[in-house]
Amino acid sequence: MLGSRNNADSVVVIGLGRFGSGVARALAELGHDVLAIDTDAEAVQAHAGVLGHVVQADATDLESLKQLGVNEFQHAVVSIGQNLEASVLTILNLSQMGNKDIWAKANSPQHGRIAERVGAHHVVYPEADMGRRVAHLVTGKMIDFIEFEDGFAIAKTRAPSETHGKPLSGSAVRTRHGVTVVGIKRRHEDFIYAKENTVVKPGDLLIVAGSTEAVERFAARV
Repeated sequence: MLGSRNNADSVVVIGLGRFGSGVARALAELGHDVLAIDTDAEAVQAHAGVLGHVVQADATDLESLKQLGVNEFQHAVVSIGQNLEASVLTILNLSQMGNKDIWAKANSPQHGRIAERVGAHHVVYPEADMGRRVAHLVTGKMIDFIEFEDGFAIAKTRAPSETHGKPLSGSAVRTRHGVTVVGIKRRHEDFIYAKENTVVKPGDLLIVAGSTEAVERFAARV
């Protein structure tokens, strides 16, 4: 056992492929307590100098996870995408040990449904999510786009001409388009938290939130 990890920042990342290693590195850089696990000795060695705790182990073996004290970590990320059986068994082991926040990478909707049934609390589809995000950015209608799993999205987009020179209450963006303007980014100025009397200027970038469909429709007006 690697010691107590009963703090809100502790995360175990299982699977050090492209996605898993990226998550583990980012968490470590943010100051989180990270334990990374992979069955491949080369992957473990490659990350030994970057991550504080990297262990070669088989996460489908429940006893191995118990010996590592994985049940003490507050969050778990299962990044085993190619081997469906290994992914499912690992999630099942974490669930049986009582891990309360299990994130699983899935390569397909079927993989995701199985992951949820055996205990995953959150399922992410890195390739599909990134593909959708890039598709929005390529058109030039959005400068950034984040979609959440419940059909809610936040986007950064250029202010359409119908909002120029008007306070937000005057252009009635929420009423007419079903999105909320959260803030405005103006060149060479600090971020502006949007209020009803905030006046939109040509060239402003709007941070808008709402249902994915509503956000997409609003951005298309640019």
